Amino acid sequence: MLLMENISKVYPGGSVALQDVNVHIEPGEFVFLVGPSGAGKSTFIKLLFREVLPTEGNIYVDGIDLLNLKHDEIPYMRRKLGIIFQDYRLLPDRTVYENVAFAMEVIETPRRKIKRTVLNVLELVGLRSRANAYPNELSGGEQQRIAIARAIVNNPRLVIADEPTGNLDPETSWEIMQIFKEINETGTTIVMATHDKDIVDAMGKRVIAIEHGNIVRDEVNGVYGYEI
Repeated sequence: MLLMENISKVYPGGSVALQDVNVHIEPGEFVFLVGPSGAGKSTFIKLLFREVLPTEGNIYVDGIDLLNLKHDEIPYMRRKLGIIFQDYRLLPDRTVYENVAFAMEVIETPRRKIKRTVLNVLELVGLRSRANAYPNELSGGEQQRIAIARAIVNNPRLVIADEPTGNLDPETSWEIMQIFKEINETGTTIVMATHDKDIVDAMGKRVIAIEHGNIVRDEVNGVYGYEI
């Protein structure tokens, strides 16, 4: 599903974000990416959907060579991914239903299929009853649920989540993680950057730890391993 070979990323000015990173993630895995602030986690995540390019190395996502994509091929590659951010990035002038449906409209899915699929996904995240609400009428946890629904509505093989519980209280965070667990159990690969020690320790998933741009741990059934 994901292969990084000898990846390094140096930003203009000489700041080293990642150095000689090698990672292989199999289809269906659930992987936490952990480490101190500034360790390189955000760069790692951005590389996966080609928001940034590495200085050296190769990246393959679901068999696609990201470095050799033409500019007009990038949007089509991203349609195979589900991307979830800490700040939700919902469209404020569209309802819950419309926010999720938009992800299907851009790939020209038939309207009949859109309606059925969107309602099913809203049911999965527990917000079918809020389909006609607007983002500013929702709590932070509800907004994150909608962001998840939008990310998975096209049945991506890989979901990438960057601090998805960072703005949420502990109870809501656990509810969100239960949704991710259910998504993963359907066979979807999940890569999640997080600072949430309690969740990482309790979930018992693979943990990749980054410090100063280097992978220092890669453990099955790992733990967070940092003081917070």
